[in-house]
This record gives sequence, structure tokens and C-alpha cells, in this order.
Amino acid sequence: MDTADFLKTVPLLSGLDATEIQRFAELTRERTYPRGSVILFEDDPGDSLFIVKRGRAKVVLIGEDGREVILGLLGVGDHFGELSLIDGHPRSAHVIAMEDAQLIVLRREDFRRRVQESPTVAWALLVEISRRLRRADDQIGSLVLLDVDGRIARLLLDAAAESGGPTIEKRLTHQTIAQMIGASRETVSRAMRVFQDRGLISVNRRQISIADRAGLERLAQVRV
Repeated sequence: MDTADFLKTVPLLSGLDATEIQRFAELTRERTYPRGSVILFEDDPGDSLFIVKRGRAKVVLIGEDGREVILGLLGVGDHFGELSLIDGHPRSAHVIAMEDAQLIVLRREDFRRRVQESPTVAWALLVEISRRLRRADDQIGSLVLLDVDGRIARLLLDAAAESGGPTIEKRLTHQTIAQMIGASRETVSRAMRVFQDRGLISVNRRQISIADRAGLERLAQVRV
């Protein structure tokens, strides 16, 4: 798949016509990153937009003690770096390749010029930022108001919704889940075993599927 054809599949750009997509494609370049390498460091200059063409990456904050908190997982078609393109501030988190990754890169000057020239791109960017803010609000609410089982249930339901079906396409290890919800891996492993025993989820070759959506939704419901 060439760059223009791939960009048509990216939600941020999917509303553009073929001519606008081709203009974007001509401005991009590609970079590859091996598994475990840092794509962006927190506080790096915000000079580019990145789109994942192949592989996976994670957005993380790293504490002084080396502990990682995962803010998000990125797969094919996902993008990052747009906030820094808008406000000019440094990067707010690290982005690390979880496997060998190929990324499309668009420089800040080129992206801003295309946004200014295309109301469609500008509107798509606003929609995406709104979606991320709503998701952030939901995540904060889950961390504050739900117990560990509820936080895991909420994460699994959200991941399945992103996949468009009961099977979660993004691989979620117990360690990854723990880093996303602020719990220990051991606690997550115990909870996941209970979820399986209760028939809430099924796991086949490390791929998680939702077996009882209503049951997970009850766990993920905030009780006041």
C-alpha cells in the first residue's frame, strides 16, 4: 500500500478527497523504529505529527523511580503529536515502540499549512481532540471512582469498542493492563482469572474476547 492509499484509511484524514490526500502524501516521510526504542521523549520539541503505518507503540509517563504509567496504546492508523503541533509546547509524554514500527511523519509547518487551507482537515482535528478529551475524562473518572475490577472491566469494554466487536485486537498483557489502570500485575492476573472463571471473558492464544458484556458493564458502573 502506498502512502496516499494508506492515508485514506486514517480516521483523521478519511474525509478528504483524493487530491487533498495526495497533497498530504507528498509532504510526508517514513521512519522505522525497532522494538523497545523511544520514538519521542517527554519535553522533545513538538515539530511533527506521527501516524502508525505498521507495528504498535505506547504513550507513557515515567516516574523518577522508573515506574511506567501507560496513557494509551497506538496501533495501525493511530496518530500522535497533534497537540504539540497546535500549541507549540514540548511533548507531554514518551512514545515507545512495542514492536518494530513504521511511522509516517509530517512536519509541523506542512501540517499547519494544510489545516489552514482545508476546513475539512481542521474540523476532523477538532473532532479528534474532542474524542480524546472525552476519553481522558472517562479514564480519570474510572481511576477515581472504580475499584480494580471495575477499572479492568472498563478498559476491556473500551478496547473491544475500538476493535468494533467482542474480540480485542490490540494485545493487552497483564503488565500492560496494570500500567494503564494503576495496579500491580499480580492483582490484574488474579482479577483476569476470576473474570474467566465467571465467564465474563475468554482468552485464546493471549487474545481477549468479551463473553459477557452485561456482566462487565455492571462491574464498570460507578456506584454512588
